[in-house]
Amino acid sequence: MRFKPELRRAACAGPVPRRTFLKVGLGGFGSLTLPGLFRLRAEMPAEARPDRSSAVILVWLRGGASHLDTYDPKRDAPNEYRGPFSSVPTNVPGLHVSELLPRHAKIAHRFTLLRSMAHTGGGHPAGSLQLLSGDPDPQDKLVPVRPDFMSVANYLRADPRRAMPYYVGVNPISRYDNFTIAGPGYLGSAYEPFGVSGDPNSPTFEVPNIGLRGAEQSARFAMRRSLRARIDQLRRGLDHPAMAALDSFERQAMSLLTSPEVAAAFDLSHEDSRVRDRYGRNAWGQQCLMARRLVEAGVEIVTTTFDGPLCGRVANWDDHAVNHNVFEALRFRAPYFDQSVTALIEDIYCRGLDRQVLVVVTGEFGRTPRISYSNSTGGGVGSAEAGVRQPGRDHWPNANTLLFAGGGIATGGSIGATDRRGEEVVEGRVGPGDFLATIYRHLGIDAERVSIPDFSGRPIPILNEGRPIEDLLPRSGA
Repeated sequence: MRFKPELRRAACAGPVPRRTFLKVGLGGFGSLTLPGLFRLRAEMPAEARPDRSSAVILVWLRGGASHLDTYDPKRDAPNEYRGPFSSVPTNVPGLHVSELLPRHAKIAHRFTLLRSMAHTGGGHPAGSLQLLSGDPDPQDKLVPVRPDFMSVANYLRADPRRAMPYYVGVNPISRYDNFTIAGPGYLGSAYEPFGVSGDPNSPTFEVPNIGLRGAEQSARFAMRRSLRARIDQLRRGLDHPAMAALDSFERQAMSLLTSPEVAAAFDLSHEDSRVRDRYGRNAWGQQCLMARRLVEAGVEIVTTTFDGPLCGRVANWDDHAVNHNVFEALRFRAPYFDQSVTALIEDIYCRGLDRQVLVVVTGEFGRTPRISYSNSTGGGVGSAEAGVRQPGRDHWPNANTLLFAGGGIATGGSIGATDRRGEEVVEGRVGPGDFLATIYRHLGIDAERVSIPDFSGRPIPILNEGRPIEDLLPRSGA
């Protein structure tokens, strides 16, 4: 595999399921409470933590973005493949991206494009599960069997002594239609992310069960805490050691619910308005800003899904012709995507987080290089009225491009290549196992040796195959 061309880093230029969380906190201590969650995590056989803290921000393009129209443009492909967009040179000699991404072109020295990902998951669920968990099955599943890498890291690395969650989903990766496309599998629901839903750009947005707002909430919480303390007093005489342990988990839960530091990490009003403007005053921009705030505050895995109204009519990147005019949909969403992703990358470098934090941008697969045509099933943003024939691109697991930034890697180039039509990988092919091995290595997890017991207690390797991608390993002195 060849990394081309390379520029070293330049100086800066300028949990439990969401429903459970809603039942916890001020609502009392229910079935799987925060103390119960922390107790479950404390019982797991934790591996040694890495020498330095490390974090991953995964920007997930639900539905799969067209690689030809974003990060792997094909200027010399026939018209039926190339599409209407030109490619533009970046500030890295020889590296081009789509004209839809002018901000990317200006900071290409900050990222690396892996243009040679391929797998066999042709459906949204299978493609997502292959990339996120390493499940090799090409068939779609209603729910995951294997845990995704986020849950595995949460299981192995989460520290029950601290209030800040290890793994947060800001608009989490969770479902595609009726399919669950990510999750903890046999690890159990205790290792799901702390989920943040809603639009962070909305003036009424708030994260539930983080911090106490106002005297009335504080009084209600104190009353419930006092009641619980009196009940616990009765129990202590029966089982003092167990109650002492439970107390420590409850203190951690209280810390999450009451800590002003935790509340501040989620509160975008603490950011300068110019920073918020730079990310974009929209859902995707503010999701990325929250992701940066969270890793800076100590969260080690943040996922954020780019979907919803900013995608167009069907609210995702699944640009079949029946859903969208692929090119109109991309033209609509590209400015939001371009601004939010580049602001995140620049902030990671300018704030000195670029060795600690690895930013990854990808969806489950690419799109068919040959343009297809079908009648629209409905009018709206990015789509003609129902019955109008329009262009689209379909699922394509044979080739996809992923963006990597930070993580101490050498940036300013590309890895691998597809053929002149963008159909097949012709250089440096990598699979989901290689991607996951690279992520685990960054997080300080030895994927070749670590196993986790499944439901029956049988040890299951967290990765069946794959090696870290050599050209994405940190460079000494980088």
